[in-house]
Amino acid sequence: MRRPVLLVVAHGSRDPRHAATVHDLVRRVRAQRPGLRVETGFLDFNVPSVGAVLESLDAEGVRDVVALPLLLTRAFHAKADIPAVLSEAPPRLRIRQADVLGPSKLLLAALERRLYEAGLTPADKSSTGVVLASAGSSDPEAIAVIADVAREWRHTGWCAVRPAFASASLPRTEDAVRELRELGCARVAVAPYVLAPGRLPDRIVRGASGADVLADVLGAAPEVAQVLLDRYDAARTPLLTALGA
Repeated sequence: MRRPVLLVVAHGSRDPRHAATVHDLVRRVRAQRPGLRVETGFLDFNVPSVGAVLESLDAEGVRDVVALPLLLTRAFHAKADIPAVLSEAPPRLRIRQADVLGPSKLLLAALERRLYEAGLTPADKSSTGVVLASAGSSDPEAIAVIADVAREWRHTGWCAVRPAFASASLPRTEDAVRELRELGCARVAVAPYVLAPGRLPDRIVRGASGADVLADVLGAAPEVAQVLLDRYDAARTPLLTALGA
């Protein structure tokens, strides 16, 4: 039996850097799992839309799809928008929605990769305070997850880790940078907990002006690609079991 198609469901953005980064990540996923068919669909702003991809797969005769939200937390898009789009798919498609990417120890490894690429070294950890800067959400569950990630990351040896948000929630990135300064950290780094550039990540960049180090977005880091594959594998197992495979 063929493996289910992996459909990566991205939010989309008017900023062309967003779609370019999503496609880079999908290429990384394909490289890490040769033979797996991976498609990309967007909820808004970019093409192809999720619905158009599902219609095309159905026309080809595909029957099994794992739809994977390209999201770091389980907020409104994962709980409402994506299920609504998937519910309108052609009825012959068997679709299973995978879990969102976070939290994951692999994502923490990707965050550290970006900080080291920006100039830090493992020897800097104990004297460096880190701002875990996310896009933000009005969903209390998503905000709680970011706080949990910050606490977990702090236990790996950083001087301190503070969550911050570009929208909807507080504190802002610049406030968290200032707090870490006042705490006495020798240096302050900002680690964007976002997948691709765009309007809100740009707000994080502006808020990081007082930091010593600013990491890049997670993007097509190999750890992120592996999380996608792990979520795909976890979602496809029940689907194949139900089919008797």
